[in-house]
Amino acid sequence: MYIVILAGGSGTRFWPLSRKSTPKQLMSVFGGKSMLQRTVERVLPLDPKRVLVITNALQAAETRAQLSCIEGVPVDVIEEPVGRNTAPAIGLAASIIARFDPDGIMVVLPADHYIVDEETFRATLAAARSVAVSGALVTLGITPTRPETGYGYIEAAEPADSGAAPVKRFVEKPNLERAVEFLASGRFYWNSGMFVWGACAILDQIGQHMPELSRALAKLCFESDVWELSDLKPQIADIYGGIKGESIDFGVMEKAKDVQVIPASFGWSDVGSWSALPEVMEADAAGHVVINSSGAVSVGAKECLAYGNGKVVAFVGVSDLIVVDTPDALLVCSKGAAQDVKKVVEELERQGKLELL
Repeated sequence: MYIVILAGGSGTRFWPLSRKSTPKQLMSVFGGKSMLQRTVERVLPLDPKRVLVITNALQAAETRAQLSCIEGVPVDVIEEPVGRNTAPAIGLAASIIARFDPDGIMVVLPADHYIVDEETFRATLAAARSVAVSGALVTLGITPTRPETGYGYIEAAEPADSGAAPVKRFVEKPNLERAVEFLASGRFYWNSGMFVWGACAILDQIGQHMPELSRALAKLCFESDVWELSDLKPQIADIYGGIKGESIDFGVMEKAKDVQVIPASFGWSDVGSWSALPEVMEADAAGHVVINSSGAVSVGAKECLAYGNGKVVAFVGVSDLIVVDTPDALLVCSKGAAQDVKKVVEELERQGKLELL
């Protein structure tokens, strides 16, 4: 088993703590180790042959530094010269693995997800591997606990409670009415963005459904030591200069025939915005979640979130508020508007305030 971790995101909805060079996955959001370090360490008990981390040139140095402490398994950091979404990154990793091990099974994981029950998480990956050896493309579908409108969904052709089931379709983020229907049906799962498949199997599907990307990846020329990945850097730059960005969901998964979903319940969150933290962090008696603070006081306030930057945080007469304090920026927004924080980043970029990005 090979682990492929996608770690090139910018985490704009976690601004102002998350920046281009130090995005969410490289931060210690929960205290202690970064989300990337936690992602790598939670798969080490699976005894993978190798871990491949795909990131971008701006984040590569910090990514290598954070993973330098990992022992017992080789860890490769592969730089993308420019972001091209998930399909090229996955195709690149699959090409490298297949060149070394044509029968290799690869697990694809985002670097910035939160997992509560890591033992069950690993057991689910092992079950997915057993299905993937048959040639199927396997995705983990999170068993929904509420009618969530912030996630995409996977519809199984039949209830998958007893194991894997064929995927009927992928569905974009629904409105609340549809989300309620999805929850009641028992056949819909949250799209986790986690996959398990054979390296050659996904390359074959990329060849069928994304022929331009397939032809570009076929140009990779490996030296005798395939794992001397620094040799590939100029080739990767050339390939990425001529391909389009596309997600693996749209490029392959929505079109491939043998796609299976395995239901997963291990306490999952994609921690997509500040408003997601109360789902995974313990609140105080007033419902507040306070991070990196030397203390908190609440007077007639409830259910706020604050990143205190080492300061005492005081809530007075407010509710459902997010406050994030950093040395050069202060964010104040309602929890309901947390998804729109990325628009602040877009506006700052439009204004040319690149030092804040």
